[in-house]
Amino acid sequence: MRYKSIPATLFVANRTRFAKKMNANSIAMLSSNDVMPNNADDVMGFAQNNDLFYLSGIDQDETILILYPDAIKEENREILFVKEVSEQSKIWDGDFLTKEAVSRISGVKNVKWTHEMEKTLQLFAFEADTFYLGHNEHIKRLTSEMTTRQDRLIHWCKEKYPLHQYDRAAKITRELRPIKSEEEVALIKEAIAISIKGFIGILKAIRSNTPEYALEAELTYELVKNGATRHAFKPIVASGKNACALHYNSNDAICKDGDMVLLDFGVCYANYNSDTTRCVPVNGTFSSRQRAVYESALHCLKEGSKLLKPGVFSADYEKQMAALVEKELVKLGLITADEIANQDVDAPVYKKYFMHGTAHYLGLDVHDVGLYSRAFEKGMVLTCEPGIYIPEEGIGCRLENDYLITADGSINLSEAMPIEIDEIEEIIRKVNS
Repeated sequence: MRYKSIPATLFVANRTRFAKKMNANSIAMLSSNDVMPNNADDVMGFAQNNDLFYLSGIDQDETILILYPDAIKEENREILFVKEVSEQSKIWDGDFLTKEAVSRISGVKNVKWTHEMEKTLQLFAFEADTFYLGHNEHIKRLTSEMTTRQDRLIHWCKEKYPLHQYDRAAKITRELRPIKSEEEVALIKEAIAISIKGFIGILKAIRSNTPEYALEAELTYELVKNGATRHAFKPIVASGKNACALHYNSNDAICKDGDMVLLDFGVCYANYNSDTTRCVPVNGTFSSRQRAVYESALHCLKEGSKLLKPGVFSADYEKQMAALVEKELVKLGLITADEIANQDVDAPVYKKYFMHGTAHYLGLDVHDVGLYSRAFEKGMVLTCEPGIYIPEEGIGCRLENDYLITADGSINLSEAMPIEIDEIEEIIRKVNS
């Protein structure tokens, strides 16, 4: 693995919390993700099912975790199944985890090969009343037209055990995962630390007539060199008017003199993620208009992040964030007080220049699992990302930090990433001098 070993105590504690939420006499089964094909005999990079990782720490495909807290035999209360690797397969693909390594990483004592799962489960499945099965409920639209390993396990289980009751493991992990332990916060901090190095690398490389993808390459180089597992998501390197497309990531335009570049990227480290956004001038100096827009976005970020504290509900937070941006849009001459007074409440005028939410959970997923009907609580990690987008001027500005909710407010975990105008200009100026 590209990351340092994580204490097994984290996963033991996660399983303990999960088990306490299960109904009496029930079994939970969670499986790894598939290795996704590319073309011909090529495959894409593997990304683990995050609920499985949360409960086991195993970062390998063809893995199944079974939890049966009320099992009569202690050996059946926690079982991990991992793939058995032959000597022939090692020649092509190298080593995979041994049973001993799986036990050391996860803290699960009973480790078997995946091909033993069906026979093993049959020994005690009929003692239980309910199965908890995992599924990607978070953004189902992404998997609605495909059959995943989770889908296949659900189908198999219901076919073999049709008269059992069934429940959703995602209900439990959705409740548990938003509250981060100290170990999880440390992993997010490590991802952010690598992100900062990536951003500094971009500041040292940016200059007029540089392709956006060249900056992406500098970012990728710095992230990989400093231990990132992978990009948390496909990075956005959007110069000029491209920054007004919220999910732009073709990154194939030329960064022109006088443009501003929006950089929205994240690092995945040990499956935990950062998510930060910065905007920088291509030629090293913000124009007066860019400076004004940037200062407005930065003001909203600083004031809006103060709203991230226990007891606040997401809907109320977003309303207050929208009010902050709305005031700045008036200052910038983009909308007027009269337009606000006469606006359709279902289509507020600020949405012409600011059209997205500003806080999402962050953790094992970039947009981590959790209900937004739940008030913010100590231990949650959320982003704050206000933006102002002016297509007619070719200016898009979004600024984003990652915050840990504390007992009386929040801590900016990404505070060390340069964000003040003078600091950004100074770094670029030193490189070009």
